[in-house]
Amino acid sequence: MPGPTTSEGPGHNDRVCGRYVADASIDDLAAEFDAIAAGTVADLMPSYNVAPTDRVPVVLERTDEPPERTRQLHAARWGLIPSWAEDPGGAATMINARIETVADKPAFRGPVARRRCVLPARGYYEWQRTGRAGRPYFIHPKRGLLAMAGVFEWWRDPSVPPGAPERWVLSASVLTTEPVPGLAHIHDRMPVLLSTEDIPDWLDRRNEDTASLLGLARTAAARVGATLETRPVGPEVGNVRNNHAGLLAEAVPLQPTLEG
Repeated sequence: MPGPTTSEGPGHNDRVCGRYVADASIDDLAAEFDAIAAGTVADLMPSYNVAPTDRVPVVLERTDEPPERTRQLHAARWGLIPSWAEDPGGAATMINARIETVADKPAFRGPVARRRCVLPARGYYEWQRTGRAGRPYFIHPKRGLLAMAGVFEWWRDPSVPPGAPERWVLSASVLTTEPVPGLAHIHDRMPVLLSTEDIPDWLDRRNEDTASLLGLARTAAARVGATLETRPVGPEVGNVRNNHAGLLAEAVPLQPTLEG
């Protein structure tokens, strides 16, 4: 089964980064990204098959608490809920935002200017079209974690009483871009990936120069994407009910059968 539909439409070519792996511990993530664990992030469990609307770790900067800039690790719903949305029903279709149009879309224009984040991942799954079916691949760095560039938003749930902690819902989307040549045979999109050196600039909420930041992100994605490795995995990853480390195992190639 191919990955879920993104915010850009139902066509197969728009299905990118619809599943990924977030298995690092919260302590390791806090150390890796020099962030303070906040909110309910400590309750998150490792996931080997993150799906739309799941709660995932995100790294962001808060500017409303002392010191002036505080990098925090939060739990966010994957699939952005615009601040003006009446309900969260459309979040599953907004897991991705295309870097080419993110600054023009009403739901993403404000977040990309002022509310940028990083979604850590061990790697992500992508489906290569093969006839009617799709062949899943796990795409990952040789070592360490991926830092997927994203945007976030806070949504006030009108059904929750004022003062309740769950009244404010944090959600996020992953930016996507054209793939590097080594990944283009699998899919025509890939997540925007940042290096360690790029993360401070991307998270800096004092910087609202969107054009410059998106240029930085494109350059970083090309550089980081060129270092990624791929391996085919089994079809079990297509079912969101499957969530275990065995999903990362390389699939055994099908052997041709001889007749006669």
